[in-house]
Amino acid sequence: MTIDANIIIAYLDGERNVVNALSRWRSEGKTLFLPTIVEAEVLSFSGWTANERKIVELFLEENFTSVSFDRIASRFAAEIRCAVKIKLPDAAIAATALYMRTPLVTRNQKDFKNIPTLSIIAL
Repeated sequence: MTIDANIIIAYLDGERNVVNALSRWRSEGKTLFLPTIVEAEVLSFSGWTANERKIVELFLEENFTSVSFDRIASRFAAEIRCAVKIKLPDAAIAATALYMRTPLVTRNQKDFKNIPTLSIIAL
């Protein structure tokens, strides 16, 4: 499963359904992929202290498998943007899910709904 930034933020906010779903998937041994663009989005929150930021960094490192935005992913993202009017970060996230052949777990279905081969799990 590829995880969108809004899912990480909801988890950190303690939203029960998101916490339960991620905890269940981890206990089932499912790999939770985190696009590097998602990590950048999450860690760009300026309201954290240095210690809070370190805690979040550790949480991301320990619970998710990082997927770099490399040349292959960038080409997937470019194809998506040519076909669908979508912001580059969202195209990069969708490209990661397609490249990893996993569903995208998100709360933002509207930005991804026009990508025909993308499977979405809405939380």
